[in-house]
Amino acid sequence: MHHGGSPEPDSQSAGGRHSTPWRPRGGAAHPSHNINTPARVMEVTEKLSLLGLSEQKVKETLKNESLTAVLSSIADQAGISTPVNKSVGNLLYHLATKLPKQFHSHLPLLVEYVSDGRLDQEAKLTAAIKFVQDHNKEFNRAEFEKKCGVGVVVTQDEIESAVAQVIKKNKDAIVKQRYQFNTGPLMGQVRASLPWAESRKVKEEIDLQILTLLGPKREEDLVKPPKSKGEKKEKKADAVPSNAPAEQTEKRPLSMAEFLKTVNFHVPGENYKTDGYVITDKTNDLLKEHLKTTGGQVRTRFPPEPNGILHIGHAKAININFGYATANNGVCFLRYDDTNPEKEEEKFFVGIRDMVEWLGYKPYKITHSSDYFPQLYEWAVLLVKKGLAYVCHQKPEELRGHDPPPSPWRDRPIHESLQLFEDMKNGKFDEGEATLRLKTILEEGKVDPVAYRIKYVAHHCTGDQWCIYPTYDYTHCLCDSLEHITHSLCTKEFQARRSSYYWLCNAVETYCPVQWEYGRLNMNYTVVSKRKIGKLITEGFVRDWDDPRLFTLSALRRRGFPAEAINNFCATLGLTGAQISIHPEALEACVRDVLNLTASRAMAVLEPLRAVITNYPGDRPTTVTVPNIPGNEEKGTHTVSFFKEIWIERSDFREKEEKGYRRLMPQQSVGLRHCGQVISVAEVVRTSSGEVDYLKVTCEPVSDANKPKAFIHWVAQPLKCEVRLYEKLFRHECPEDTSVVPGGFLTDINTNSLTVLESLVDSSVKGAKVFDKFQFERTGFFSVDPDSSPDCLVFNRTVGLKEDKGKN
Repeated sequence: MHHGGSPEPDSQSAGGRHSTPWRPRGGAAHPSHNINTPARVMEVTEKLSLLGLSEQKVKETLKNESLTAVLSSIADQAGISTPVNKSVGNLLYHLATKLPKQFHSHLPLLVEYVSDGRLDQEAKLTAAIKFVQDHNKEFNRAEFEKKCGVGVVVTQDEIESAVAQVIKKNKDAIVKQRYQFNTGPLMGQVRASLPWAESRKVKEEIDLQILTLLGPKREEDLVKPPKSKGEKKEKKADAVPSNAPAEQTEKRPLSMAEFLKTVNFHVPGENYKTDGYVITDKTNDLLKEHLKTTGGQVRTRFPPEPNGILHIGHAKAININFGYATANNGVCFLRYDDTNPEKEEEKFFVGIRDMVEWLGYKPYKITHSSDYFPQLYEWAVLLVKKGLAYVCHQKPEELRGHDPPPSPWRDRPIHESLQLFEDMKNGKFDEGEATLRLKTILEEGKVDPVAYRIKYVAHHCTGDQWCIYPTYDYTHCLCDSLEHITHSLCTKEFQARRSSYYWLCNAVETYCPVQWEYGRLNMNYTVVSKRKIGKLITEGFVRDWDDPRLFTLSALRRRGFPAEAINNFCATLGLTGAQISIHPEALEACVRDVLNLTASRAMAVLEPLRAVITNYPGDRPTTVTVPNIPGNEEKGTHTVSFFKEIWIERSDFREKEEKGYRRLMPQQSVGLRHCGQVISVAEVVRTSSGEVDYLKVTCEPVSDANKPKAFIHWVAQPLKCEVRLYEKLFRHECPEDTSVVPGGFLTDINTNSLTVLESLVDSSVKGAKVFDKFQFERTGFFSVDPDSSPDCLVFNRTVGLKEDKGKN
């Protein structure tokens, strides 16, 4: 049975057709209100005031034109001419903010029930909103009133009885904890048995019965309980020194999957409840078929274009799409959006999959947009037949810009467009001579986007089978539909295409997924554009796509960033809609957190200074045991040699006395890490040009009498290696900002972004494999580069230690 001002299902906007095919549907119960004129502003302001909004709240609400229009419509439907009481006003405001637009055909009904007091609580109104969402087409008033507690009055006796039962159930804990007991859960327990009881009355009764049970508060009840030792908040250190125990002193951060379990996206099959979703007369049946296919499984997809290498921004997208599926026991497709054949190469297909798997994710299925070219073509023909698409001959240059001229071919006969579209497919036009355009308008104002264009280029997968290729705007949503994607997760810039996404799925009468947007990730001090990275490579500023100074994923892997650290970093960013720009140090901090717990320690001298121990006993080296990861015995140990000839860092020696310097000087000894020895300078040996050539030193065991101010690392019988030290590639945060870098990003290159050193490393690293990671003590974290050979390992500095060098 239908009630009041709610129209019959056949007349609801949710089930009707568009009078103009390019206008997105939403089923609104109010017209579009223009509140920009002074008279209109005054009129609307008065309506908002009658609803009980304060002067400040009215000003804030007027800034939201959509909400203002809904509230104005509600005031009209309620026939408000005098101020409503505060409770009714609050409920009407709640209704305006919580009822999705596509269910606004039910506004008159809900406004009536709130206005006449039948829905007199927020809990009842919330239940009513849920009911109309669940029963959009089949509305039964009696069932509605039962589900929403209409007419139900909970007496004080019922509240007292329900509270008494809950107090009895929790009596022992209440008596033990007295007034420190958390009464919040008690409220929930009472509401479970009395869902329509007033919260205020329930709270008052709980307080009264606890007072009766415990009596007045005593002095000890007024003292706040001390925090337990485990709850004490520890100050987060900037970084952990290389000799600190490798134990996590803080609560482990949430993984991306754990974080995404807390995200409130829609339940599969309840697409119609999401904001802006378009409901048609076929929606219900299509969703039922969808659920039969998927069994209610969450399905996401990561759809990169195979025309470049993935970068740090893609890592966020990978983590969100695969992570959300993982968090909900679902699946994620890896779908190559291969609709631009002239730019696609095999190395990009392979590279993308490699990076997805490196980050720890396994695609449920690997697909290509080109897999669906036949079905996409059939749907394009259908759109032409329905008058929703047409063949246009405007040149690409004519369509560029914000206000291109309208197409003179928009209203050409359907049979003509059908024949011309077939001619396009059969190669009867040159490139640029014809396109197929959709009769829709994107939110950003783009009119009639192109669906198909002509390209005489062989395709990576389909060869020469096609000479017309679909665009992203056309392909994306339809491929999502064909794969029964439940959550189409994409960056915020695609919000401007959401209405066309829904329009297109509904126009071809196929299942329509839900598009959710999140903020894009931008990294400072870099560029990620394929074109700009290509320019850096051709100009010789970087070696290739995986140059460790870039922020492509292959570059970060080569530099030594662990996949786990990148995933952890993405989890810290959350899922806001705001576009964010991050300093590289935020990512580097996550890298240190992981490497401090996983990277084996080694000693390497980057700029060696030889030191000959003149009083070394005997002619054989001694063996020194070094922990792989200090504080973690399970990680084991390794050994290094200590002999009469050692090398130390040149920076660990000062010939002239320097205030505050605690390492080796002619008048100051220094300790050697791990071997328990202290060395002192006996003689500084110089080259013919007067430079320091090497040192002659003496050594003795550490004791209380000779305890040094600092300990330094060293190597003996070392391996030669090459070490590459990286700094930021650009000098400014935003090298693409012409207001800061007027000459363009290529003029902002940091010419000191790479330093190559011939260094020495202890023999424990011998046999290390590409991408093996080490912490070179007191220096930083390093990773074995693919350029390494059996004769010479090459190490990339991943990140520094961030510790106070002065203490050593």
